[in-house]
Amino acid sequence: MNGVKMPAMIPQTVNVRHEDNVCFLQLHRPQANNTINRLVIEECLATVEQCRASSTVLVVEGLPDVFCLGADFVDLTMPRQASRLQNGESDAELLYKLWLQFVTGPFITMAHVRARANAGGVGFAAACDIVVASTDAQFSLSEMLFGLFPACVLPFLIRRVGVQRAHYLTLTTKPITVQEAHSWGLVDAFGADSEKLLRVHLRRLRCLNKRAIRDYKSFAAKFNSQLAEFQPEAVRANHKMFSDPENLDAIERYVTTGQLPWES
Repeated sequence: MNGVKMPAMIPQTVNVRHEDNVCFLQLHRPQANNTINRLVIEECLATVEQCRASSTVLVVEGLPDVFCLGADFVDLTMPRQASRLQNGESDAELLYKLWLQFVTGPFITMAHVRARANAGGVGFAAACDIVVASTDAQFSLSEMLFGLFPACVLPFLIRRVGVQRAHYLTLTTKPITVQEAHSWGLVDAFGADSEKLLRVHLRRLRCLNKRAIRDYKSFAAKFNSQLAEFQPEAVRANHKMFSDPENLDAIERYVTTGQLPWES
């Protein structure tokens, strides 16, 4: 009604809480292995927008047993997915926009990875300023198993680990340990008690001046200007892969039977 402010919608796929100037954004789809669908992206974007004015730190977390396993294959096989690519911004465009805001936004972004991060889950981590992890964390890119490749993840991952290591992770599709991820530069700090490690970092980071963070992130973004330049090509590649009938058939077969493309 006119003149009446409607209450904010309660998030369905994320949990958000604030501790003073720190915002905790937890990806929360336990029934779907914390995979990414359109609503996850939209609710993350809404949270990021809320953080711009007052949050000094944005902490992105998953669940204790899974950080994020990438795209929701069940969602991809639903008929409405095709119309999404034609009306407004696609999922890939919005997800890339979200990760760009992690890199350039006026707050420090931290990923807290306690378990497996795969595909888009690696993208969430790679787009953050700081990544802390537990000793149980693993990182992998499984896209090539399904005739795909991580088009939107790669620009952010290469920024952290370099071309060859991102190339290796893409082609082998095998998980790397947190120790490997740390030596590569994907993880900044790890330990058995990652919650304690996170709090140690937050004690210092939450004291930083909001204006200084904004100005520094704006300056640092100039060194990452290629991320925005890569966006159109990454999104085009993503659209091409996810509109290929052969790829979609392989995904649907996996969702239905659990069989990988080469399995009879």
